[in-house]
Amino acid sequence: MAGIETIGVVGAGAWGTALANAAARAGRRAVLWARDEAQVIDMAARRENERALPGIRFDDRVAVTARLAEAAAADAVLLVVPAQACREVARALAPLVAPGTPLVCCAKGIERGTRHFMSEVLAAEAPAAAPAVLSGPSFASDVAAGLPTAVTLAAYEAGLAQRLCDALGGPALRLYYSTDVRGVEIGGAAKNVLAIAAGIVEGRRLGASAKAALIARGFAELVRFGRAFGAKPATLTGLSGLGDLILTASGPQSRNFALGQALGAGAAPQGKLAEGAFTAKVLVEMAGTAGIDMPVSAAVDAVLSGRLTVDGAIDALMARPQKAEA
Repeated sequence: MAGIETIGVVGAGAWGTALANAAARAGRRAVLWARDEAQVIDMAARRENERALPGIRFDDRVAVTARLAEAAAADAVLLVVPAQACREVARALAPLVAPGTPLVCCAKGIERGTRHFMSEVLAAEAPAAAPAVLSGPSFASDVAAGLPTAVTLAAYEAGLAQRLCDALGGPALRLYYSTDVRGVEIGGAAKNVLAIAAGIVEGRRLGASAKAALIARGFAELVRFGRAFGAKPATLTGLSGLGDLILTASGPQSRNFALGQALGAGAAPQGKLAEGAFTAKVLVEMAGTAGIDMPVSAAVDAVLSGRLTVDGAIDALMARPQKAEA
């Protein structure tokens, strides 16, 4: 494969905007696509994304467009839309990308209904592309501001994963490459659900001890789920597993944590999309089918669906039979 000189970024939310700037800082030309033409005109005039990342100026090597074909013509394409929208956008990209073009999913979730991981969605909708996934502990505002961040990029072929890391990595963004696509996907999806649980603990003012226990037991669930679905242990304890869980369970800068915090405090959730709210149900369904015990995740799903109150979920978790720690 020829060198990667241009990066298409499909999705002009905070994370897509941050990744476009990061690609430009790495010396690539970035083409940032937004569906809304009015937003594109505004971004081009301001040289910033006022809707998603106000105050962060675009690098001179970032171009903005409302034409999907312009982003799809890049040497590699980052798909930075919510997990539940990935199928629709991948389908639209399929006839526009050249065969073999790396298509990197940057969403963290599992598709509801089909129970498909994002790499499976890409394979189904854009089979001529080379699928990859990017995940890890990364707030968009940190990456956009050029603060030190490290993430994982996985592809089925190690050489492709390494080339993509070389293309995107810059002075403040360090990428580790992997061939464990499934492990990286599972870490990103499951940690969002667990971050909601951590937020509930915070919102209910249950204390630092409860939060630490919740994160530890939640991570045990993530590991059990990951192993059952073929993830490598080293991936689960790495950036895209434990690392991302630590970040998203740390405070309200995480949308998933903020959702849980609102639920714990008895307030109406505010703000932007929290991927874990969509992933919880399918994660628990998949765990049940595979016979995996995931009580924390199940409690989050029960609260989100209205089957249990927050207090009822806490009581149910604390009343579970005593057992050996495994």
